[in-house]
Amino acid sequence: MTELAIGTSWVKLLENNLQISAYLAQPEEPGTYPGIIVLQEIFGVNSHIRDVTERIAKLGYVAIAPAIFDRFAPGFEAGYTPADIEVGRKYAWEQTTAPELLSDIQSAIDYLKALPQIKPNAIGCIGFCFGGHVAYLAATLPDIKVTASFYGARITSNTPGGGAATLTLTPQIPGIIYAFFGMEDASIPAAQTEEIEAELEKYKIPHRVFRYDGADHGFFCDRRASYNPKAAADAWVEVKQLFSQLN
Repeated sequence: MTELAIGTSWVKLLENNLQISAYLAQPEEPGTYPGIIVLQEIFGVNSHIRDVTERIAKLGYVAIAPAIFDRFAPGFEAGYTPADIEVGRKYAWEQTTAPELLSDIQSAIDYLKALPQIKPNAIGCIGFCFGGHVAYLAATLPDIKVTASFYGARITSNTPGGGAATLTLTPQIPGIIYAFFGMEDASIPAAQTEEIEAELEKYKIPHRVFRYDGADHGFFCDRRASYNPKAAADAWVEVKQLFSQLN
């Protein structure tokens, strides 16, 4: 498939007198396209997340990555050092809440739906690391038809801001969800992936769970030492298949 020429920009999502930044990438060719919400790792909307957003747009989607730490750390962007990880984890697990995250995502959805080039009723999301957990939350939103959740930790045990584990929301997922895990990921034991799959099966949520032997946490990110080209390439094929269901 020939990649489309795209344009990119930073935009502002308006939300109850609050402004959330978001990175937007969209095909330059006139037409209507499905929309994809891209949910960041703990490192902000950094070069990797912007690259993923652009890759999705080149396939024929309008992709937007809301900066979900903007409420308390506007413009935050980090690398992958131990110090960066410590700050990112603190932001993710100590300063976000599920209701605020869902509100930010809904604002991104509403922004897309207001664009004339967005195909009606055709919005999906994808998330990585902390964003993989948040994608599982986002999958419960009525507008989200397909979800790709990459190595989302703590889905079975926590929710941002406290409360019942995000896994308990599984019955509320109206669309399709694909979940991707590395079997060497110490932060997500195999028992947790099995628990997630069991809940999806229990509530008859259309889903697929992908487990990659030899892959660690962050295996999709080519900026990280844990990057696994084979697993990343296979997962990308599956993501494209999932998103094609919006067309």
